[in-house]
Amino acid sequence: MAGDIGLVGGEEFRVGCEDMDREIMRVSGQQPSRVLVLPTAAVTGPAKAANDGVTHFGGLGGDAHQLMVLDRTQAEDPEFSRAIDGAGVVYFTGGNPDHLLSALQNSPLLTAILNAVEQGTVLAGSSAGAMVFGSYMRRPSAGGWIEALGIVPGVAVMPHHENRDPAETSRELQAQAPSGLTVLGVDARTGCLGKPGNWRVVGSGKVTVYQGSEWAVYQSGDTLPGDV
Repeated sequence: MAGDIGLVGGEEFRVGCEDMDREIMRVSGQQPSRVLVLPTAAVTGPAKAANDGVTHFGGLGGDAHQLMVLDRTQAEDPEFSRAIDGAGVVYFTGGNPDHLLSALQNSPLLTAILNAVEQGTVLAGSSAGAMVFGSYMRRPSAGGWIEALGIVPGVAVMPHHENRDPAETSRELQAQAPSGLTVLGVDARTGCLGKPGNWRVVGSGKVTVYQGSEWAVYQSGDTLPGDV
């Protein structure tokens, strides 16, 4: 893929996200970057989520717009897929990962987004948005782990990780997670930016990488191991 992926740990569009989101726009190669904010996951308040994103990225110098894809019907509407063309950043807000997954999976909108990423568009997601990009999502209510979109293969994202004990989380993952899966514990207002084999930490927190029985913590500016 030509475009970078941004896996953000939550609390998007808030104080502490500015440097991270400027970097997300910078790597799009557009000046100003055309940012599309999709509040698909924000089932309880999509209008506010979209407006917060547009205001935030606009305040950072972006050419920001909302794309109100709220459900599966709109993800299958060619008008919304056409709107992806020319975007520098496509950004999915947080919210309900199950709703987001069902709306996007095998949809024309997802095809349009992945085609745009091949041309250099940055695809970013916060919390639920980041979760669906991996191969699996942790969903205890659904019996443990379910398959996600697989945009980032071999990886799962655990957002809002800042209050977790890594040693305890590592034990849980060894007992429950699919074999061979790398799990990224991403703090709020923090992200992994890049692509498979070339990730770096951006934002105001840290990222914890869980692989098998091992775990390690990376700070903003650090590069993750090359096998992630």
